[in-house]
Amino acid sequence: MNNLTNLIRLARGAAPDAEPRGHVLNIDAIAPPPKSDLPIRFSSDEEDQHHALFEAGLFLARQDAWATLGDRIREADATRAMTPGGVPEAEILAEGARADAVTAASRAVAHGDELAAASIMNEMQLVLEETPQDHGVAYVVAMAHLDIGWAWRGEGWQQDIPAAHRAAFFRHFRSAGELIDQYDAFELDSPLLASVRCALLASDTQPRSRASDDYEDLIDLAPGAAKYMRALGNHMLPRWFGSYERLEHEARRTMERTSDVWGAGGYTWTYFDALTVDDDAFALLDGALFCKGIKDIITRRGDQHTANTFAAYTGTALESDGVNRTARSQIAECFDWIVADHLREVHPRIWYAAKGVWANRLEDQDRLAKGRQRAMAALERRARGLPPVTAPKSPDA
Repeated sequence: MNNLTNLIRLARGAAPDAEPRGHVLNIDAIAPPPKSDLPIRFSSDEEDQHHALFEAGLFLARQDAWATLGDRIREADATRAMTPGGVPEAEILAEGARADAVTAASRAVAHGDELAAASIMNEMQLVLEETPQDHGVAYVVAMAHLDIGWAWRGEGWQQDIPAAHRAAFFRHFRSAGELIDQYDAFELDSPLLASVRCALLASDTQPRSRASDDYEDLIDLAPGAAKYMRALGNHMLPRWFGSYERLEHEARRTMERTSDVWGAGGYTWTYFDALTVDDDAFALLDGALFCKGIKDIITRRGDQHTANTFAAYTGTALESDGVNRTARSQIAECFDWIVADHLREVHPRIWYAAKGVWANRLEDQDRLAKGRQRAMAALERRARGLPPVTAPKSPDA
């Protein structure tokens, strides 16, 4: 696969050095940390494992060791191996494996060079000939098509997308669909393959009619992967394929089907991302059930990544004003027991990201500093006996 490697290097240039590990950053030089008896982990177990898996996939692809890579992806998929924070390991390996090709093709897209982008993907298609019937490698190639398709489409309104870019988007999604159609997710017991079906909804002509079924298949194959329930909730928003009524309906259905794994947590996971991107998604939310789900999730998962995720949301990211103030108040009250009973260390990147991805242009050191500041401010308010800033001033009557 020397041709693929050369094309990537020409389009991308030299590969960047690995990102410095969090523990060597001198955050304290930016501002003195507020007093806290909780240790700050600048690089958590979740982040370390994610980095190691990504680098493993990247290395194997650069060595053209696609058969080995396919074996590792399929094994992780079959065993439902996940990081401490609940991300499927197979997905991270595949993300690393396609990173060079996607980066190079995306740069070609940014320059409007359709031939260069197509050449990279044509070479990547040849990988499939070296690994016939390997659905792990097929997943890598299919997801590369989807990533590049989104690069062509961009994030703008549909009417603002140039016709050529829109055509390229659909072309890549069609190629991914044709590739995945060769495999049966249930026969192969593969959540990875089922997840591609859900990703392809963005190009479907009638996505609303099959979105629920596709996600039901995916979650039934991997009920322990919170990522898929969160994606379901996001896609049930009116801006995608659903409505607030469907979001509530799917959250309760998902809770019932995954109760043996999560208790009420399926309800919470399904709503979680939807609430962070659409404030009106609170309208039908059962606050008490959402809070019960938080408790069930943290009790069952027990890792510090999850504890930080919900501490950051309840203590700093939740908007205090808006519809359903009763539910907002109930959720904000969870901050106290999460910190008291479960939070053992602070993960700054989680606290930074909890406020939204709009500031991702910041350097990593600045993200860590901002995340630490948010966490310490929330913890200091609690130590002083004050409610979190997320608590409404007064609940609904």
